[in-house]
Amino acid sequence: MAAIGVFCASSRTLDRRWLDLAFDTGLELARRGHTLVSGGGCVGMMGALADGARAGGGRTVGVIPQALVDLEVADLSSDELLVTDSMAARKTIMIDRSDAFLTLPGGLGTLDELFEVWTTATLAMHAKPMVLLDVDGFYRPLVDWLTALTAQRFIKPAGEALLQIAPTLPEALDLLQPTRTPATES
Repeated sequence: MAAIGVFCASSRTLDRRWLDLAFDTGLELARRGHTLVSGGGCVGMMGALADGARAGGGRTVGVIPQALVDLEVADLSSDELLVTDSMAARKTIMIDRSDAFLTLPGGLGTLDELFEVWTTATLAMHAKPMVLLDVDGFYRPLVDWLTALTAQRFIKPAGEALLQIAPTLPEALDLLQPTRTPATES
């Protein structure tokens, strides 16, 4: 089907609920016939995500900078592991290799990836669906702030509309249909 780029936390200190969410996401992506494109790590939510995809019989593509390989956090079980020279190159390859994007809960790295893919979409550099999974209101403060930025005209309404928000995993995955055409900015 589609290659779905997923952004999420790689922290080793997360509550079990977040690891379970990531595992279930990977499992459901595989069940739906999608290939997982991830940050190529084997720890935290990123590792649980890839484990879930493999448990469901799915294909996994990991994209990881050499510096993280050197720290021994690479997902060596990936069907395809692409090693880059930088985080910037990692994002570029993930964007190129993915047909759609899902953002799970995460921290600075996750937000960096979300904003990179969203910014490039607003610049019409791609027209790939992007969904933010807002489980239990995890991203509600961020969404409220972004809505305020739009109200103050720092973000165009057409740009804001490119990012879809879903409260549950099934709803998020249903939105990831890579068929949308580029939105026109107004």
